[in-house]
Amino acid sequence: MLPSRSVSRNVNGSGPQIWPNPPRPLLLDSLALSEMDLGHRRLQEPINEVMLTTPPTPKIQPADGKLGVLTVGLGAVASTLIAGVELVKRGLAEPVGSLTQMGHIRLGKRTDGRSPLIKDFVPLAKLEDIVWGAWDPFPDDCYVAAQRAGVLEGNKHIEGVADTLRAVRPMPAAFDRHYCKNINADNTMGTVDKRAMLNRIREDIQRFREQHGLSRVVMMWCGSTEIFIEPGPTHMDLESFEKAIDANDPTIAPSMLYAYAALLENCAFNNGAPNLAVDTPVLRKLATDLNVPISGKDFKTGQTLVKTVIGPMLKVRMLGLAGWYSTNILGNRDGEVLDDPENFKTKEESKLGVLENILEPEKYPTLYGDVYHKVRINYYPPRGDNKEGWDAIDIFGWLGYPMQMKIDFLCRDSILAAPLALDLILFADLAHRAGLGGIQEWLSFYYKAPQTAPGLYPEHDLFIQHTKLKNTLRWMMGEDQITHLGREYYEEE
Repeated sequence: MLPSRSVSRNVNGSGPQIWPNPPRPLLLDSLALSEMDLGHRRLQEPINEVMLTTPPTPKIQPADGKLGVLTVGLGAVASTLIAGVELVKRGLAEPVGSLTQMGHIRLGKRTDGRSPLIKDFVPLAKLEDIVWGAWDPFPDDCYVAAQRAGVLEGNKHIEGVADTLRAVRPMPAAFDRHYCKNINADNTMGTVDKRAMLNRIREDIQRFREQHGLSRVVMMWCGSTEIFIEPGPTHMDLESFEKAIDANDPTIAPSMLYAYAALLENCAFNNGAPNLAVDTPVLRKLATDLNVPISGKDFKTGQTLVKTVIGPMLKVRMLGLAGWYSTNILGNRDGEVLDDPENFKTKEESKLGVLENILEPEKYPTLYGDVYHKVRINYYPPRGDNKEGWDAIDIFGWLGYPMQMKIDFLCRDSILAAPLALDLILFADLAHRAGLGGIQEWLSFYYKAPQTAPGLYPEHDLFIQHTKLKNTLRWMMGEDQITHLGREYYEEE
């Protein structure tokens, strides 16, 4: 089991009591990067960063006991995740799309022939040890939620695990329609008082942990996108944040209350939506102080996944970009929520930043200084969870001659998101047992808008993110980093 947290369990007071934590290992940014990225870090403001030495390998606590997983939301993504994991546990399906379950990792030289499965290399929690819990403003259990989501075939992928799905009944949600106007549901806590909701979330976590005899708990936001909120004075420090909660300040959204409760209850927190949630100065600092892992934001599944592949391709070949028009149609609950302009604004901010960060127009004004980038999302109920992302891309090459690319990605939103959620759960638990609190930038591979240290420009290139993730795993296990320099093959006799 993990060491007990230095934080009060009393939910009746106005704020947490925090005691000093023991020293924790510091994961330096340079360790998880390939040589492609070293020396090219982009900072918005100076920060202290040591890039010369490797920090000591952390001591990873064993994955003993049960791992509780609490999803905020029991809609299409969460029900697809839970059903899929239960099917895999029973040998009824393969975990396609999950790096933790199907991915290999190279160790040492290419000639060494060492490429174990990631799940055999690092001490991940076993799927058999996972216990599910959830909150949702709708009262449907996971069996009913999976049927209504329409993602999975009932006879093939729901009925075989119906007993487990029926047992996952959502707790009343901390829900306020001010933040999701297009959702009207009644399985809520019956109050929008923020202090009362925070205390209730903490009580739910404590009861879940005790009821199932859990060693560890990870919280995963699988809920809807909230209205757009910018960080402000209420998010700067704990005193201001606490006062804002008591004042029911509208800048404190439910996702922030869930994130805050998770940190106070020693639960790693992953944010699968573009909501601010834990991405505020006060909660970032608290996560570091309490040594609890956090990561976000917004699952990178369909159209943005494509952008983090095509964008780097254009840049490394020095091909210019004139414009990129993206439109999406989807008909699930996510699409219904995003039909509200205030909620769409949150998602738009998450999706628009990717290309600019990858292409660096300030360095390459001739190629990327005048890009027209447009993103549209349209709610179209007949498609359900089967999202279609269509991209029209206008590029130019040698001597400025124009060319075009057109991509039509007919994807299944929750089928792509579920394995990401599983990986994030297992990796967050691993980080927690390794003593790695605060922002887990090495998990940016999974997100549209990766959280980074203040002032540090996010890395969006999918392949650099992938290298970063695997190098972090190598570092955790005391293996050499892979730089892909490869000179040793040509200097040996």
